[in-house]
Amino acid sequence: MSQISLPLANAKLLGNEIMYFECPRCGYVQTEDPLWLNDAYASAINPSDTGIMVRNLANISLVLSTLTLMRERTGRVVDYAGGHGFLVRLLRDIGVDALWSDPHCENLVARGFEYSDGGQATLVTAFEAFEHFVNPVEEMKKMLSISSNVLLTTNLIPLPTPQPSDWWYYGLDHGQHIGFYRVHTLEFIAKKFNLNLLSDRASTHLFSREKYSYHIWRLLQHAAKNMPGLFSAGLRSRTWSDHLAILRLGDRD
Repeated sequence: MSQISLPLANAKLLGNEIMYFECPRCGYVQTEDPLWLNDAYASAINPSDTGIMVRNLANISLVLSTLTLMRERTGRVVDYAGGHGFLVRLLRDIGVDALWSDPHCENLVARGFEYSDGGQATLVTAFEAFEHFVNPVEEMKKMLSISSNVLLTTNLIPLPTPQPSDWWYYGLDHGQHIGFYRVHTLEFIAKKFNLNLLSDRASTHLFSREKYSYHIWRLLQHAAKNMPGLFSAGLRSRTWSDHLAILRLGDRD
């Protein structure tokens, strides 16, 4: 994220020859100025993203295990890049106080539960979002204004650094992925904002003010994946109460 980045590779993306640059300070890799984004986001969810539902289902246990790590299982969660609202609806269905936020996508299934009051949350999630950000530092500032805990997923650049044609995550078919990270990049962000970082050094990462145990976090993730009912025990599903709340909102209109 240095102002001076070095050329790394070139590739053909949406019919355009474009350059990738690497920051010598933090290892961040970003495309040239992404003038193609209007074309890339003709559809907010790209057609080749066949893993969208599998990810949302897997992210339920990730959120529950992280809230448990923080001893805040009943805390509010804001899904910062909430897409069509699938995760927010799934979380609310098991009792998590989740709200949706996404300026680039239409909320289809969690309507009425948008984050709009500017209040504080226990946790902000940004699943498969950081690779879409034009300016990740500015986006991080916005997330930290909501919560001092940010849980995200983004695939880190493998070693040795692959060429764009050799790594699917560059997303040459859709053009929406424009920024790529190494562990060192995430550590750079953590230091900039005086945060602690937990990372599996692959795809799952947690920024927080408080220092947590990585090993306990991983154990909780494993347990929540295999025993989801244990982590949602005592939480009351919001499915019916949300239904009634939407009906009351309609009556006021």
